[in-house]
Amino acid sequence: MSNATPTTTQPAFGAPQPIPGAMPDGGASTSLREFLAFKLGREEYGIDILRVQEIRSYEEPTRLANVPPFIKGVVNLRGVIVPIVDMRLKFGLEEARYDHFTVVIVLNIGSRIVGMVVDAVSDVITLSTEQLRPVPEFNASVDAEHLLAIGAIDDRMLILVDIEKLMSSPEMGLVETGVH
Repeated sequence: MSNATPTTTQPAFGAPQPIPGAMPDGGASTSLREFLAFKLGREEYGIDILRVQEIRSYEEPTRLANVPPFIKGVVNLRGVIVPIVDMRLKFGLEEARYDHFTVVIVLNIGSRIVGMVVDAVSDVITLSTEQLRPVPEFNASVDAEHLLAIGAIDDRMLILVDIEKLMSSPEMGLVETGVH
């Protein structure tokens, strides 16, 4: 053996980490991950906190023609035009009520900034491998390939969404996945 220092490759800052035990290729690289918990109706969801740029109060976006109903329009965020996705509509839930709890979670997905409207944001939750359960097979409004796992925290269940995969999916049409 040589005396050279072994090198390890670290993912780029903000790169998604695999959830061990929840995905087929998940390794044992990290046992803790942080998720931003948010509400849609009576359900609670979670997304990787590293994808969140900021949380803003809801403001009516400028409508666009010929976009799917779940894309509410765009807002100007410090000079950047940001598409706004209503997650209730995307997930096939009843029409959203917009009140003082309604917020927009601004996400960094690839090289694109995207906003998603949710009913409310609750907290940031740290989950260990032991708290993650595989997503059961069922016919749901959220495609199972866009789900990472189910997080079990005491008496709470958190549906963990692979927000990068969801927002860059072809039906969203928001984020280009190929290289120019």
